[in-house]
Amino acid sequence: MDTFGVSRTVLREALRTLTSKGLIESRPRVGTRVRPKHAWNLLDVDVLDWYSRVAEPMAFALKLQEMREMIEPYAAGLAAASHTDDTFNALAAAHGSMVAARNVDEWVRADLQFHLSVLTACSNELLIPLGTLIERTLEAQLRLNAKRADVFNASLAEHTAVFDAIRDRDATAAREAMAGLLGVTRGRIEG
Repeated sequence: MDTFGVSRTVLREALRTLTSKGLIESRPRVGTRVRPKHAWNLLDVDVLDWYSRVAEPMAFALKLQEMREMIEPYAAGLAAASHTDDTFNALAAAHGSMVAARNVDEWVRADLQFHLSVLTACSNELLIPLGTLIERTLEAQLRLNAKRADVFNASLAEHTAVFDAIRDRDATAAREAMAGLLGVTRGRIEG
């Protein structure tokens, strides 16, 4: 409390927040201890963001990539099969912004919206929150990938293949196109 100049109330609230996120545990007569990393709630937006800032960057990028490879191809297939006019229009707007992007910042914003729009278009309310969960860390990964490419929009053709398959309601092609796009992403991470 002295170090940070805060009251007991503020300290208690901070400890309550860290406990709810699985980072610490408090027990009478034992005190407050940091829990082992495997017990942390990494599916909490704040914890994931904090962890991404201190984790070894390449290892974290590959873990995030693994998660994306498990989820996004299937989500693209679902989006092709079940998108609505509204969710497809959002995806089309994101794709249009990618086509129109003139610099890395515009590209990254549009790329992020594209991937979030695919999750929304899949019409599965349990998958949509995953986009919110990984949004900040995904944005950082997309920025890194854009900077590692020869040109920032080097993966436009792969994104367009995903977009076209979803537009055409071809679930198999959408899954394959997203898997191909993520394969390019993995190559940039590992390269």
